[in-house]
Amino acid sequence: MKTNQTEIIGDLYNLLLNPATRDWERSLLRAAKLGIDNGANFDDQIAKLEAEFRPLALRNNLTPDVTDFYLKITDDPMAGSSFDLAIHYAKDGPHQARAIFAGGCFWCMVEPFETQPGIISVISGYTGGHMDNPTYEQVLGGYTGHVEAVEIIFDTRVWNYKKLVELYWQLTDPTDAFGQMADRGSSYRPVIFVANEEQRQIAEQSKQDLATSGKYKHPIVTAIEPASTFWPAENFHQQFYQKNPKRYKKLKRSRGQFLSFQRIQNKIWQRVGRKKE
Repeated sequence: MKTNQTEIIGDLYNLLLNPATRDWERSLLRAAKLGIDNGANFDDQIAKLEAEFRPLALRNNLTPDVTDFYLKITDDPMAGSSFDLAIHYAKDGPHQARAIFAGGCFWCMVEPFETQPGIISVISGYTGGHMDNPTYEQVLGGYTGHVEAVEIIFDTRVWNYKKLVELYWQLTDPTDAFGQMADRGSSYRPVIFVANEEQRQIAEQSKQDLATSGKYKHPIVTAIEPASTFWPAENFHQQFYQKNPKRYKKLKRSRGQFLSFQRIQNKIWQRVGRKKE
């Protein structure tokens, strides 16, 4: 066990108090902490806890914060340190601006933006709902009204908002109001959240241009809504494509195949429409 015992015990305590921890996870964590508090061997208790969590961890069925804890106690190099959210809470610099997009699962919305020159930060989170500090479980359950989204902080000398919106259209299905690809439900609906009137005008015009382009057989239904509080997601979700490269590649491939097939269908539809004319 490379990790400091005091740090692990602190993590146990925090997870017991964490409202997102499931009851059965909490019961295992409580048993481990009680054992340590009562003088049981620390390494034995943590090894037992790891073995109990392992079957669910292998199937990605632990809650995000417990997943981070599991990675830590197994010395997984993907555990890393907590994602630095300082830039999210800081005031934007003289050449910085923000854009917020929802386009299905946020795991697949980070890498396409973050790997572009001039993108300063991409943060996964929740927005558009009616509850403060929502958890992944609450948002996924549809209890809070939030959608999964990404907050993009960009260098205005390299990017402008219009270019970001154009990239966003390439990553999503703008004809699906009830989710994206295999991700179904209100928390996955596509939304462009605008911070001011300038962003709204750009987004509305871009949406109109897409609708009149004839690229899609069905109406463009992506919503354009005022930006509200953006709540950063749990550490596990940040930069998912780096922490879970194999799983991310499968998700990215599946998403890409769907969008490619959709574009082929739309091209065929366009050609058929022209012939009928």
